[in-house]
Amino acid sequence: MNTRLLLTALLACSSLAVAEIRVGVIVSGTGPAASLGIPERNTVALLPQTIAGQKIVYTILDDASDTTAAVTSARKLIQDNKVDLIIGTTTTPASLAMIDVVSEAKVPMISLAASETIIKPVDAKRQWVFKTPQTDAIMAAAIAQHMQQNKIKTVGYIGFNDAYGEGWLAELKKNAATRGITVVAEERYGRSDTSVTGQILKIVAAKPDAVLIGASGVPGVLPQKTLGDRGYAGKIYQTHGVANADFLRVGGKDVEGAILPAGPVLVAEQLPDSNPNKKVGLNYASLYQARYGNEGVSTFGAHMWDAGLLMQKAIPAALKKAQPGSAEFRSALRDALEGSRNVIGAHGIFNLSATDHLGLDARSRVMVQVVDGKWKLLK
Repeated sequence: MNTRLLLTALLACSSLAVAEIRVGVIVSGTGPAASLGIPERNTVALLPQTIAGQKIVYTILDDASDTTAAVTSARKLIQDNKVDLIIGTTTTPASLAMIDVVSEAKVPMISLAASETIIKPVDAKRQWVFKTPQTDAIMAAAIAQHMQQNKIKTVGYIGFNDAYGEGWLAELKKNAATRGITVVAEERYGRSDTSVTGQILKIVAAKPDAVLIGASGVPGVLPQKTLGDRGYAGKIYQTHGVANADFLRVGGKDVEGAILPAGPVLVAEQLPDSNPNKKVGLNYASLYQARYGNEGVSTFGAHMWDAGLLMQKAIPAALKKAQPGSAEFRSALRDALEGSRNVIGAHGIFNLSATDHLGLDARSRVMVQVVDGKWKLLK
């Protein structure tokens, strides 16, 4: 009997010794959102390989900027890889489509996409979903404030013909109305479109004081270039979805002067030393550039970095309640993520709760402008 008990104990200890936490990652490594997804994918290599003594195994899948592929990838990670957590995906439409999959399987997910509708309202399904990027609501408020300060009275809008673009239009209308700004033109385009001439002609004809482009990544260049080609002289605003080096590289002189809200990591070196996110942002930039070369910091890669920080905060708490690979652990991890407080990230300070699965406030945004091909912090 004693021998049997000893063998049982040894087997249990052996099982614990090789326990691992499996993290599934879905990003848009190819397709129209690749300029966002590639730095996200690259950042996974910078995340910890062990947390609280547990080995972390990352499995990375590319959804090719396709909603159906994202859903298929989520199912694969849950069914075949038995993941305890999913981080991803890059775009709003695909992240929204993944909600049903993760909630049914009761696997927590940290989205890397922007729309507030990914996490709100926190209902029976969204209780399993968290995110790290600033919402369109947070950023639209900053744009409307900047417009008001610059005496803009009318604005035109052109954005993606999907959930990202529609979410931004809704937030623009809401925030503009509170500041006495009128939306005088609304146009849409596809992420893969090669021309928006017709839409821009309609916007220019409305003679708005400013134009907001509700796009992300390199596809955000096209409307601004077309506005310039048509001689538009008003202010042009972009969303935080274009805050990466590829937007500057592809856009060149055509995106000069663009104004947008962004996470503080984008201009970390320009922040005052008193800003709590400066140290984290500079540390992330240093690690990324040491591995991948001296390219501009991507706010999208930093969203992955912040997801890693939340993971490092939540996993030790979850391990106190259950072992990895179990439904109990995934539930405990969900609870721990929801209880994360004062996590200082590259983009802001995260204080999550049962009603807010992002936990960022106005400190998570700064206004920047493209000046001489670089990001400049606006005071």
